Amino acid sequence: MLILFCLPILLFGQNALIIGEWYNAEKDAVITIFEEKANSNEKATIAGKISWMKESIDEKGNPKTDNLNPDEKLQKRKTLGLKILYGFINKGDNVWKNGEVYDPKKGKTYGGKITLRGENKLDLRGHLLWFPLIGRSSTWTRKIN
Repeated sequence: MLILFCLPILLFGQNALIIGEWYNAEKDAVITIFEEKANSNEKATIAGKISWMKESIDEKGNPKTDNLNPDEKLQKRKTLGLKILYGFINKGDNVWKNGEVYDPKKGKTYGGKITLRGENKLDLRGHLLWFPLIGRSSTWTRKIN
């Protein structure tokens, strides 16, 4: 039984612990966290995309878009399915660092750190890219089917 429980960790490393679906702190979105490789020579990083939203349609009945993005070319992309976590690297002890977090509610990108707090909670700390002491934390909970 112990071997079966540990097998995913042995096969996929510590990243397996964080992979899955997570409710954001407001519980108005689910973010699917997954492993990502740019190419076969690179080490896997952690990324995440919005896979469910409580309100995915705007007041006109259209899908919500990334209209606050500072890049005008990206403002028409749909929020549902949007990748918001990029490039997190496993640093051991259930910590992933050096990633970036995009907040579509503000149209801003922040530096980030993820800390897994038990099997079903994670802390996401977003901070100014150039000054990590200024930021805020958010606790996400695992979506259990």
